[in-house]
Amino acid sequence: MSIRVLFFASLVDIVGARAQQVDPAEVTDILSVFNKFAAEFPDMESHRASILFALNSEFARPDTPVRNGDEIAFLPPVSGG
Repeated sequence: MSIRVLFFASLVDIVGARAQQVDPAEVTDILSVFNKFAAEFPDMESHRASILFALNSEFARPDTPVRNGDEIAFLPPVSGG
């Protein structure tokens, strides 16, 4: 049983991985997943206000509930040219 969490852009550097697993018993919604990783990787806090969340490939609100088998993505703003 797990929830897959994907990291993009600068979050990959902060976490040191493109993906991690979370036990669904430890979280209730997308925000609680973010908070779990922000507690472990404090540099994620600088992205809190601007990050976009996705649940199973669709944009979602932070208070969206999560369940076993879900896939969550954290998408910080990116720039390019």
